[in-house]
Amino acid sequence: MAQLVVRGLEDDVKSRLQERAKRHNRSLEAEVRDILRDAVDWSPRPTRGLGSEIAALFRGKGFRKGEIRELRGYPVQPAKFDE
Repeated sequence: MAQLVVRGLEDDVKSRLQERAKRHNRSLEAEVRDILRDAVDWSPRPTRGLGSEIAALFRGKGFRKGEIRELRGYPVQPAKFDE
């Protein structure tokens, strides 16, 4: 495995890395390795937000505009279980 030496790293950056490593229950070296792996990960990332991704999954699945009434502006009604 390769080794990497980083010179001139600010003390506050090192401190924040140590805090992050502690939150993730791993060593400083393991945390930096994980950060570097993520930085060079070339797997595709979503370019849209979660809502847009979900909407795209259902686009063209048979729902027509107007089939489902939009509830914005209507008061919330509690569920009735005695019927």
